[in-house]
Amino acid sequence: MTDQIRPAADGPPGGLRRSLADTLARAIADDIIEGRLLPGVRLDEHELAARFDVSRTPVREALGQVCAMGLAERRPNRGVLVMVMSEARLEEMFVAMAELEAAAARLAALHMTGAERRGLEALHLDSAAAVRAGATDDYAAFNTRFHQAIYAGAHNSYLEELVGLTRKRLAPFRRAQFNVLGRLASSCEEHDRMVQAILRGDAEAAAAETRAHVLTVSAASVAYVGTRARSTARSDQPV
Repeated sequence: MTDQIRPAADGPPGGLRRSLADTLARAIADDIIEGRLLPGVRLDEHELAARFDVSRTPVREALGQVCAMGLAERRPNRGVLVMVMSEARLEEMFVAMAELEAAAARLAALHMTGAERRGLEALHLDSAAAVRAGATDDYAAFNTRFHQAIYAGAHNSYLEELVGLTRKRLAPFRRAQFNVLGRLASSCEEHDRMVQAILRGDAEAAAAETRAHVLTVSAASVAYVGTRARSTARSDQPV
């Protein structure tokens, strides 16, 4: 049996193969976070290509991305193995992300054009509609675009690159937070405070609200991943 997989519609430039690799990486990363792929399991290119009914080339690219996220490691003569990311390491990454995003929000409050501010507000309003509809996947997509709009609005290409790379490593954990009951609505409320600060040009408030938001994301993500890990460990115990 194969899992149907399609390239992400909003994938980065680089054509179909690149988008397919991104989508595969997301699926594999989610399987690791959810405990469907356990630590020490070998991620075999042939098996994954057969499972997703794709060639080995995008699978190879996807595994490179999963390794870059810290969820797997390529070892000599053993291939790519699923790794364990400790809660302490995950918290460290989120603290760094909080500071990077706070810096981006501060600069966005100072430098966003009128059109960019209106675009950010429109994204936020659309995402609020997704929350009311309970559309988790739609909200997750809006969430990514929302944060990317702030990075771009900072008008600092180097910071945008740094925060983008860090966000990509944390992407599967950030998605996992939306499995926590009530997190969708609270995330949207946090975004609203960020947007209002940016719209009124209050740089320090924008930074503070964004930092608080990312640290809340960290707590929700770490808690969810820890719960999943303990649940998986219990299910593996002999009865």
